[in-house]
Amino acid sequence: MRELVALDLAASAAIAESVRREWDAANAVLVVDQRLPDTARRDLLRNLGVHRVVDATGRSLIDRAAEPMDDGDAVVIATSGTSGPPRGVVHTHAGLRSASLASAAALRTGAEAHWLACLPLAHIGGFGVLTRAWHTGADLTIHDGFDPESATTSGATHVSLVATAMARIETTTFRHILLGGARPPASVADNVTVTYGLTESCGGVVYNRRPIPGVSVDIAADGEVLLRGPMIMSRYRNRGVKSPVDSDGWLHTNDVGRFDDGLLLVDGRRGEMIITGGENVWPDSVERVLSRHPLVAECAVAGVDDPVWGQRVVAWVVKNGDAVPTLEDLRDFVADSLPRFCAPRQLVVVDSLPRTTLGKVLRRALVDDLSSSR
Repeated sequence: MRELVALDLAASAAIAESVRREWDAANAVLVVDQRLPDTARRDLLRNLGVHRVVDATGRSLIDRAAEPMDDGDAVVIATSGTSGPPRGVVHTHAGLRSASLASAAALRTGAEAHWLACLPLAHIGGFGVLTRAWHTGADLTIHDGFDPESATTSGATHVSLVATAMARIETTTFRHILLGGARPPASVADNVTVTYGLTESCGGVVYNRRPIPGVSVDIAADGEVLLRGPMIMSRYRNRGVKSPVDSDGWLHTNDVGRFDDGLLLVDGRRGEMIITGGENVWPDSVERVLSRHPLVAECAVAGVDDPVWGQRVVAWVVKNGDAVPTLEDLRDFVADSLPRFCAPRQLVVVDSLPRTTLGKVLRRALVDDLSSSR
């Protein structure tokens, strides 16, 4: 029987060896996020049908009666769970290989590279670094988390990062940086490739707004971004959860986007659109403009219920330096690039923004905190 084996181990060369060992035994693996509390960890193992666990103490049996994995299954990646319970995304060996080789072709790199894996291996952005190195014959260094000094002195030439980590290093240290996980800065260095993708697409499949080799991108009639390619997920491991891949092989991303001169521009997630005074506002569009303001270091935008406007546009801002931006200044700044109704009607200055481990801003946490403080 092909089993799903959870690797409850810190990121190191040892966990990479464990992955290869289980693959040699025709099993699939689930890397467990070491930051999960015990209750969430137990729920994850049960909900995703794990057969065995490998941890620092050895091996233990969880559920021998769990549903077997299919031939060719390689890894189950748990989604972040920011919009509901984590889903177990199943990727095959063929899909991982396709993603790795397509990425290498897009970057024009191969065995000469030295990849640093410092993103969580429980996420596709981190796990994909392992398979990218393995499938191209590149050198690989694994760090247990991101540390600026360790990363920049690792000797690696290539790395995958999120924006918050990249902001802490000198980008010229690396020959190439793949940037994903959250909205990128307003501008990036020439050696930085901004990626778009999902756990379900085996990570980034659009580089600098262009699909990597073998990937097709389309926009549905309702504006949803659709992705298709050999690296798209096989299925969800969770029982009763419908696959987002249709009968024609298109992955429905739940993101809304458009083509701008042939390049993909993602406006945001469905459900995050703000309807204020009958007008539609995409938070990502407003954030892109606000991030260019000289007094703004970081920002987030979301809609909050309002008795007059239905929803009002609220901006949470981490200031850049000692000066504090004013609401009117930011409204005028946004109105120079977007319709006036997109400008924030409320400004909240904060010390930091709540984020997931991959750098995605938790807008719902900001909205809930603001609502509870009223």
